[in-house]
Amino acid sequence: MTAPNDVLLLDLHEKVAVVTLNRPEVGNAFNEAIRTGLPALLEQLDQDDSCAAILLTGAGERGFCAGADIKEGRTIGTSVQERRRLKNNAWIDRVAAIRKPVIAALHGYCLGGGLELALACDIRIAAPGAQFGLPETGLGLIPGGGGTQRLPRVIGLGRAMDLLLSGDRIDAQEALRIGLVSRLVADRDALLGEARALAGRIAARPPTATAYAKEAARNGIEMDLQAGLTLEKTLFSLLMSTSDRAEAALAFKEKRAPRFTGT
Repeated sequence: MTAPNDVLLLDLHEKVAVVTLNRPEVGNAFNEAIRTGLPALLEQLDQDDSCAAILLTGAGERGFCAGADIKEGRTIGTSVQERRRLKNNAWIDRVAAIRKPVIAALHGYCLGGGLELALACDIRIAAPGAQFGLPETGLGLIPGGGGTQRLPRVIGLGRAMDLLLSGDRIDAQEALRIGLVSRLVADRDALLGEARALAGRIAARPPTATAYAKEAARNGIEMDLQAGLTLEKTLFSLLMSTSDRAEAALAFKEKRAPRFTGT
């Protein structure tokens, strides 16, 4: 498998797919090629048995993603046309719908749509010097790629309202403190290595169990507690009869590394 265009790079090794936004000259600001190519590539990886975890990162030193490329020169339509465009091309929502675990390795600028893209991932790991923010209200807009919905679910409504309404940027330490990122590496040079190591540990686990854990947490947060608990029990029960569950128990008993097949 290869990336669909030169603004995306793909390296698939030992069941970890590293997907790199490759527009470093503009801080990896996304254009139409990324909007169409990234979700399509991730959906292909989601169906590829040689991939068990996806790592999303950005090329260059400026940052993970500075948001939309304002120099792209896209024509703005009527309100009805814009609403239709956003609904028909909900590309960040497609990233969020990937069943396999998606880890975002973040450095430098992670702003606007770049932060919304990171929020669509399952795990966010950052380097010192990373900056996070949603500046849209200062431009007379609101986030349109899920920022008003996913940010409160990740960090809570109060903190999300502060960032959404002020447009203030926060640094990596503050992002870790409020739970926007779950891990902070020692320095920029360590980011990709530590993110790869984390992705590798996840990829080594039974893939169906990983997918079901993600499904239970992602879907359960939209349900009331009892419905979420029922979903969890259903998925737990489905895993009890899998070959991977039996292999995990046997490998533990025999004191050897397990060999998972995804069945």
